[in-house]
Amino acid sequence: SVLSLSLPLSLSLSLSLSLVFISNLQKEIEKQTGYRSSRKRRSESQYDYEVYHSLEEIQSWMFEINRTHPHLVDMFSIGRSYEGRPLYVLQLGKRTRSYKKAVWIDCGVHAREWIGPAFCQWFVKEALHSYQHDSVMRRLINQLNFYIMPVFNVDGYIFSWTTDRFWRKTRSKNAKYHCRGVDANRNWKVKWCEEGASSHPCDDTYCGPFPESEPEVKAVAKFLRKHKKRVKAYVSIHAYAQMLLYPYSYKYATIPNFNCVESAAHNAVTALYSAYGVRYRYGPASTTLYVSSGSSMDWAYRNGIPYAFAFELRDTGYFGFLLPEALINPTCTETMRAVKTISSGLLKKCETGMYQLDRERYPYL
Repeated sequence: SVLSLSLPLSLSLSLSLSLVFISNLQKEIEKQTGYRSSRKRRSESQYDYEVYHSLEEIQSWMFEINRTHPHLVDMFSIGRSYEGRPLYVLQLGKRTRSYKKAVWIDCGVHAREWIGPAFCQWFVKEALHSYQHDSVMRRLINQLNFYIMPVFNVDGYIFSWTTDRFWRKTRSKNAKYHCRGVDANRNWKVKWCEEGASSHPCDDTYCGPFPESEPEVKAVAKFLRKHKKRVKAYVSIHAYAQMLLYPYSYKYATIPNFNCVESAAHNAVTALYSAYGVRYRYGPASTTLYVSSGSSMDWAYRNGIPYAFAFELRDTGYFGFLLPEALINPTCTETMRAVKTISSGLLKKCETGMYQLDRERYPYL
């Protein structure tokens, strides 16, 4: 069975609720991991963005995108995973000698959240295909660089395809326990292993033996530190909850540039809502979702990236991590509007204090 027999309590409860809705859970899993042979070695123009793809397929797609769009795309590796796999990133942007601000987008930090890698691929596809006719996208690609990491947790992602569909963590080994893996979103050097993270290796929110113990986290942190003068926005794509979160995760406090970030979040969820009327909550992660320490978003903000966000994409629990492939298109289409809006905001100057959200005008947000 693809299902793990020893699920953590929180996930077991969530799954038991989902089972009420999904009468044959195994069948739903097999739909998404089924016969893939017909898709292999297709050209980029034939690539199906409305199905979930294995790591092998995603990496082949990245090489093909890099080959067919040399004037706008550059592909490189920032390191290797615990199991030795390359950590590939796509740089998207028009070649220019002038200084350019940058946006970092990562997907697949948690292995079971397959809609994340699907969105990262969708973003690249939309950006390249609409470059000629969409003036907003053309301006973004010309004036910004986007660093896109479709699968952050490559080892865990493969494990979620082959062994346990609901696997969350990395796949690093622990010297004292048989349990494997670390939560890659609790392993960052910001209030590491405090509230909202676990020190026990068998827990889903295990923070790791020390900050940046995971080579995947260490590689991304090193890259962002190297480019932190240019990177103005950090966007991490997760699922599920239909939320747009910003710092802080680890404490109940207001960030210094709250007005600008709150305005960006408000504009993003409004743009997202305009596609299909799907409502996203937004706000500081600690009060909107829960308190957690050692998160990538807090680390990015602490390290000088002024706009740091984490999306929790569809849905709110009906399908949960098993979001059907039929919902990839609408989910990615609406999220694309939100990310474009955040990116466009970087090209304008935000004056702190100028914005006040009118909750009466937008009661659904």
